[in-house]
Amino acid sequence: MGNIAEHFDYVVAVDTHARSHTSTIVTAATGVVAGTEAFPSSAAGMRRAIAWIRRRTERGRVFAAVEGTSSYGAKLTDSLQRERIPVGEIRPPSRRSRAHGGKSDPIDAEAAARYALARNEDSISQPRAGGKRQALRVLLAARRLIDGQRTANRNALTAPLRIIDLELDVRRPITARQVEEIHSWRARASDDTATAIARQEAKRLAAAIKAGDHQLAENRASLLKLADELAPGLQNTVGVGPVTAAIIICAYSHPGRVRNEAAFAALGGVAPLPASSGNTTRHRLSRSGDRQLNRALDVIARTHMSCDPTTRSYVDRSRASGKSSREIRRNLKRYISRQIFRQLNASTA
Repeated sequence: MGNIAEHFDYVVAVDTHARSHTSTIVTAATGVVAGTEAFPSSAAGMRRAIAWIRRRTERGRVFAAVEGTSSYGAKLTDSLQRERIPVGEIRPPSRRSRAHGGKSDPIDAEAAARYALARNEDSISQPRAGGKRQALRVLLAARRLIDGQRTANRNALTAPLRIIDLELDVRRPITARQVEEIHSWRARASDDTATAIARQEAKRLAAAIKAGDHQLAENRASLLKLADELAPGLQNTVGVGPVTAAIIICAYSHPGRVRNEAAFAALGGVAPLPASSGNTTRHRLSRSGDRQLNRALDVIARTHMSCDPTTRSYVDRSRASGKSSREIRRNLKRYISRQIFRQLNASTA
C-alpha cells in the first residue's frame, strides 16, 4: 500500500470524547482544511457527522482517522465502516508534539489528519473487529475487575484475623480450605462484642471471596469457548490457556490488522532493541506495545521454560553459553510471538 495522500482525496480526522466528537477534513492534494465541526456522540449526531462528511468531500475518496476506536470512537467507527469509509486508528498527540501549538479539539483533529496524510496506509492501525472479539474484550475487562475485588477481599479478611484471635492460623496466606471454614462459622454466645463483629465480618468477606471464585470460573469457561471458536487449536499450544488466548486474540483481532510477524512482536513489546555500548553487543526488550499481550507472552514463555523438554534443553544450552535468564526469556518471547502469529494467520476465524 502507498501513501494515504496518493490514494485518497480527503482525510477526515476525529477527536473523540464521551459527549461529542470533533471532525476536521483536510484536502489531500493541497493540505487545506475543508471544514471543522463538532457533533454529539449520539446516534443522531453520528448520522449528522457522516452526512456532513459526504457534503464536504463531494463524493471523493475519503479516509477516516479516528481516535479511540475501541472506546469513545467505537460507535462512530462502526458507522463509518457501514458507509464503506476506510478507518484507521490514530493515537492522541503527545505533549511534546503540541508544546508550541496549544491544545483544543479542532487543533488535535487537524494534527491527526496531517499525521495520517504523511503515513502509508499499512502503517496505520486498523480498528479491532467487533462481534465475538468485542465480547472477549468485555469478558477480560470483567475478569480484571472481579480478580481485583477478590484480592482486596482476601486482604481485608486477613487483617481482622491477625488482630483478633478467632482460633485460626493466618501466619501464611489464607487457603481455600480456610475460606470454606470461615464461611461456615456461626455466631457464638461466648464472643465479646469485638470478636462477634470480627467473626461476622470475616464470614461476609469469605462469602464474597467464594462468589468471586465462582464468577471467575464462569468467566474462564466463557473465555475458553469464545477463544476456541475464534482461533481453533490455539489453546493446544504449551502455556496458552483461556485467558492468555483471549488476550492474544484481542490484540491480534483479525487477519490483516497486523501486517506481519515483526509488527506483531512490536505490538507485544517483544521486538529486540539494540542496547550495545563499546565492546558489548546486546539487545533488550522493548518497553512499548500492548502490555497485556506482553504479559500473556511472558506467561507462555515461563511455562515453556518449566514444562517443555525442548525449551528446557535450549535454556540449558543458552545458560552454558553465558546468557542471563532475562536474555533467554526475551529470545523465547520473540520466538513464541512468531509461532503464535503464524498460527493465528492460519486458523483465526
